Amino acid sequence: MKQYSDFSKIIHKEGYIFIISFAAITFLLASFSAILGWLSFVATVWCIYFFRNPDRMTPVADELVISPADGIVQNITEAVPPIELGLSDEEMIRVSIFLNIFNVHVNRIPASGKILALHYNPGKFFNASLDKASIYNERQSVLMETNDGHKIAFVQIAGLIARRIVCELEEDSRVQAGERYGIIRFGSRVDLYLPLKTAVLVSRGQTCIGGETVIADFNLKKTSEPKFEKR
Repeated sequence: MKQYSDFSKIIHKEGYIFIISFAAITFLLASFSAILGWLSFVATVWCIYFFRNPDRMTPVADELVISPADGIVQNITEAVPPIELGLSDEEMIRVSIFLNIFNVHVNRIPASGKILALHYNPGKFFNASLDKASIYNERQSVLMETNDGHKIAFVQIAGLIARRIVCELEEDSRVQAGERYGIIRFGSRVDLYLPLKTAVLVSRGQTCIGGETVIADFNLKKTSEPKFEKR
C-alpha cells in the first residue's frame, strides 16, 4: 500500500493536474471576460471539492465489513461475482453503492485481511446506476480474505463520464479496514460481494460514508433486509 502525504489526505493526488489546469484556465478566461472568469472559478472550486480526501473514523472489529465508498446503496441482490477473480459460479450478496459527482470518490478497504487477487477489466462506460454496468463496464476487481477467514470481493466500476480507475493495492499484501486504496473519476459505482449467509445492515436508498458505515456483520445471523425510517 502506498502511503499518503499529509497534503494528499486533504486533496487526492489524482486531482492535482485537474485543479492546476482549471485554475490556469480561470486566469486566462478572466483576462477576457469577468463572467467567464467567475464561471471557471466555480468549476475550479468544484474540482477541488471533488478530489477532497477526508479522514474517517473506522469501526475496528474483524467481524465488520465497512463501506468502501461514499454514496447511495442502489441495490442489494444476489449475483455471481466477477469471473476473473476465480471464485465459483455460486451467487453472493452484492451491495452496490452509487457515487454521484458530489460524493467523495476516494475508495477504502472494507475489511482487514489479505489481498488474494487483483484484476483490471477494460470495458464500456454505461451509466453506473444501470445493473448491466457490473458486467459490461470498465472495472477493477479485488478479492480478499478477511482476518476471520471470509472471502469477499469489491469492484470499482467506471461510470458514464468516469475515465480512470486507480487501484493502489498489491497481491498478498495485508490491509486494514478503512485504509485508502484508490479513486474513480468521475461519477462511478462500487460493488461489494459478501457470502450468502452474511447479515447485511444497510438498506436500499441509504447513504453510506466510506470507511465509516458498517455494511455487514459476520457474527450476526442473516435476517430480512432491515427497514429504516427518516427521523
